[in-house]
Amino acid sequence: MKKSCCRRTMSEKDEFIQRIKDIHRIGSIQGHLGWDQETLMPEKGAKSRGEIMAWLAALAHERIIDPEMGELLDRVEQRSDLDEAEQANTREFRKRYDKATKLSSNFVSTFAKARSEALVAWQGARSNSDFSAFLPHLETLVALTREKIEAYGYEGTPYDALLDEYESGMTVEDYDPLFAGLKQRLVPLLHRIMEAKKTNPDPTLPEGMAFPVESQEQFCIKVSERMGFDFAAGRMDASTHPFSAGIWPGDTRFTTRYDELDPFSCLYAVMHETGHALYEQGLDESHQYTPRGDAVSLGVHESQSRLWENQIGRTPEFWNVAMPWFKESFPDAPSWDSKTLNRIANCVEPGFIRVEADEVTYNLHVMLRYEIEKKIFNEGFPLNQLPELWNSMITEWFGITVPNDTLGCLQDIHWSMAAFGYFPTYTLGNLYAAQLLEAMDSDIGSINGHISSGDWSEMLEWLRNRIHKRGSALLPANLIEEATGAPPSSEAFLRYVEEKYGAIYSL
Repeated sequence: MKKSCCRRTMSEKDEFIQRIKDIHRIGSIQGHLGWDQETLMPEKGAKSRGEIMAWLAALAHERIIDPEMGELLDRVEQRSDLDEAEQANTREFRKRYDKATKLSSNFVSTFAKARSEALVAWQGARSNSDFSAFLPHLETLVALTREKIEAYGYEGTPYDALLDEYESGMTVEDYDPLFAGLKQRLVPLLHRIMEAKKTNPDPTLPEGMAFPVESQEQFCIKVSERMGFDFAAGRMDASTHPFSAGIWPGDTRFTTRYDELDPFSCLYAVMHETGHALYEQGLDESHQYTPRGDAVSLGVHESQSRLWENQIGRTPEFWNVAMPWFKESFPDAPSWDSKTLNRIANCVEPGFIRVEADEVTYNLHVMLRYEIEKKIFNEGFPLNQLPELWNSMITEWFGITVPNDTLGCLQDIHWSMAAFGYFPTYTLGNLYAAQLLEAMDSDIGSINGHISSGDWSEMLEWLRNRIHKRGSALLPANLIEEATGAPPSSEAFLRYVEEKYGAIYSL
């Protein structure tokens, strides 16, 4: 490839940054089209959208694996004058380059088109509770993912290659004991709570009472704004599965979904996705379009959403602040006090839906998906038997019977996006969030006091400085240790959940 005149005059460091910014801009366009596909795209646009997404994926891939890009990366890595940001850029891009060069552009294009088609198929299958309509697409994605695993290579199990994509360095050897330790303490806690509920039942929403979508939207926007989300630099929409997308600086979007019989479902989806979106809005714009400017990992990303959703949003102090907004939006609702609203928000009950699960059972939902993905990629589990496996595990683990595929194996969007290996990061997010909460409480004073005040800006500023602005300057575990003063651990989360629910249910 012949270099342009302007590139010949650039320093190699400047040319490296320019090239990775161009790749990032292509990714931003992909992100925008992906958001549109899940929110506004007409049904008949699926075919052409899939072709465009495939073309963009191939274009970005070709930019990454360009031999000149590889030579430039080699030269920049060898320099002794790299600052922290430049070291982060070369470290993070090296990981991406090494993976990308093991895949052909044709494979990347084919995979992107298959994901786009699978997403549309999943949306229809979920609506109709028909796993068979999604099965051919899932089989294609799993087959392509197996090809990717073989191209990447692995030292432990095939599934390790996928886990590493979402939380660098994490393997089955890391997750298995972590999950076993959590399960060992969460399951007995769940049993004690269920016993306590027999004499201390949870309050419930009035049967058949409707909470209009427009009122839910009004209420949730107030909460999101109070959290610090800048609606001049983002927006909230509806989609089948809630998600957040930091498309480019100044444009961060998130979605929710509505259930007219349960406003808490929408509220906590909004708080969760706003937590993600605040991270994106808080990234350092001086490093925009570079790896250093990106969020460091999905586990850390989840820590932001889970902290706002649970440690801040599911507290009596939150409800003291939000109760007037709730009453204004839903004047026909019972005259609940903040304690009752908080008890409803923290009701522990084995259920079908992961995103609506309480903090005690949520990680069990993650573990279930983790075990299933291990079976698929390490044991070759037949995909046509996936609903039966899912349903039997739900019955065994939660003691409930799955009534249909919509509430079962079709509930999550991740498999339609070939995001295999993603689910464990949700549990890492819970662990990181509890650890960050303890550190924040130590640094700025009582978190409950900050929540009660109604001014949440100091909490957000603490997260901005410790997490958001740091981007990918450090590896995830190092970032958590820098922010909290201790390496990642499950102890803070277990302390938090045992103390919190012990108090709620008088254990």
